[in-house]
Amino acid sequence: MPQRQVDLPTDDGTCPTHVFAPEGAGPWSAVILYMDGLGIRPAMLAMAGRLAEAGYYTLLPDLFYRSGPYTSPDPVKLFSDPETRSAWAARFIGTITIAGVMRDTRAFLAYLAAQPDVRQPHVGTTGYCMGGRFSLAAAGHFPDRVVAAAAYHPGNLASDAPDSPHLLAAAIRGEIYVGGATADPNFPDEQKERLEQALAAAGVRHTIETYPARHGWVPSDLPVHDPVAAERHWDTLLALLARNLRTLQK
Repeated sequence: MPQRQVDLPTDDGTCPTHVFAPEGAGPWSAVILYMDGLGIRPAMLAMAGRLAEAGYYTLLPDLFYRSGPYTSPDPVKLFSDPETRSAWAARFIGTITIAGVMRDTRAFLAYLAAQPDVRQPHVGTTGYCMGGRFSLAAAGHFPDRVVAAAAYHPGNLASDAPDSPHLLAAAIRGEIYVGGATADPNFPDEQKERLEQALAAAGVRHTIETYPARHGWVPSDLPVHDPVAAERHWDTLLALLARNLRTLQK
């Protein structure tokens, strides 16, 4: 599928963003893919490409742009070595916040709004690990644009933080899908229950499930990758997008 990189100006700098378009003639519905905590790498590019193959104009922004150029760490070492994980988190993951990424998302949405091959105005979002938090936050911050938001093996969706995504439930108008991981300290049962209560009270269409897999099961390069659970993730994600975006194309 056609692929290119564009440099999108944001309030905080310039965000390198990979753009994947489906084959053939548009316009196509658009999806923003929020990366996980290891950053942009072949496995994440392949996921964006698969969304494009499914018929979606896909943006994959490099959310670590504030920290400068980088090479993603070896996934096995990151998962097994606490020192490597701590250093990576301090240098990169700690540099991005929901507020910052929502400023970025304004730029992503403006770019999509200017593309003649993108069907307007609605978009979908999906995110992995930390990206799941940004995906749900986008649904709350941009309810007129985001009509479907997914989060897979996410973290801190319903924490005690003042910017926790569950606090945005009353603003969300789109459909939400959350796929948590088994025994995941980043998204424990009490947070799942809190998120469920917030979304239900706000009347948000939503599904929250727990997959029998470990945190990080979707990207193919992670040592916890689960092929069966990853394929089910694709089934649920594409169904969510089809319900909320494909019908708008008619």
